[in-house]
Amino acid sequence: MSRKPQASVRRLALLLAAPFLLPADACAQASYPEQTIKIVAGFPAGSAPDTTARLIAEKLQAAWGKPVVVENLAGAGGNLAADRVAKSSPDGYTLLLAGNASIVVNPSLYEKLPYDPIKDLVPIAQVTTTPNILVVHPDVPAKSVAELVALARAQPDALTYGHGGVGISQHLAGELFNHMAGIAVRPVGFRGATGVMPDLLAGRISMCFCNIVTVLPLAQEGKLRALAVTALKRSPAAAELPTMDQSGFPGFDATAWFGLMAPAGTPEAIVAKLHGVVVQALASADTSAKLDAMGMVAIGNTPAAFAAVIKAEIPYWEAVIKTIGLKVK
Repeated sequence: MSRKPQASVRRLALLLAAPFLLPADACAQASYPEQTIKIVAGFPAGSAPDTTARLIAEKLQAAWGKPVVVENLAGAGGNLAADRVAKSSPDGYTLLLAGNASIVVNPSLYEKLPYDPIKDLVPIAQVTTTPNILVVHPDVPAKSVAELVALARAQPDALTYGHGGVGISQHLAGELFNHMAGIAVRPVGFRGATGVMPDLLAGRISMCFCNIVTVLPLAQEGKLRALAVTALKRSPAAAELPTMDQSGFPGFDATAWFGLMAPAGTPEAIVAKLHGVVVQALASADTSAKLDAMGMVAIGNTPAAFAAVIKAEIPYWEAVIKTIGLKVK
């Protein structure tokens, strides 16, 4: 006797029952979040991106009533944090506040990364962009970028610039400056952008291309001298400062951006939920005021638009790094 009719009946029963069966992962997505969310930030506490991560964390927690914590994991230009998140479970409970260094710069700067920023991470939203400011210690006798270049040429290897990690915008700005001006200001690395400040304020290093959030108040107090911003447009927070482009360096752009990302494989429904709250957070009056006060510009683009930014910037920085001749083993 053939068993095919019985098998067909079983298949038909399963098909009829299918609409009433909700997979466990679909249930999890619908009820997300149910536990603490962690945002891993590849920057030291107190830095501009750390502040950004905490603003987003506050809004996520307020929206969903679940704890959202920020874990600072600085080092290797954000690579440590990116690698941690890339290897985490794709369930929406471990997120990355990434900077452009770990996503679009370091793939060309390092011979090998332990993660692939395209294959191992998915974009949620680009959150903010922020320019750096070229500042010098008051003892440096230069009141403009042109005077600084003349000083560097007159005193080869005498000047130093501080940065918070190889590959971040501060470091790239310094190397672009050296390359375009044909000078040799010596780099001095610190663990994170905030680590530069004590030595800069004490005059142990000459200058830095530091984040506007950190150095603008110090420049306004006369503790540092600001010369130019590294973005292609002047910053509303310091409209009196020329850009590097306006100071004789055509096309000079070393702007930092920060974005929220998740491990590859994170369900689209969860990515969409996160994106929605991030956009609402950036549009809120209190968050906008805080970002404006720090000289940061809110973005809040879609995951697709963020992915397009990444795709466009990787070859751009690859060309810049090749031209400058930078490489980290």
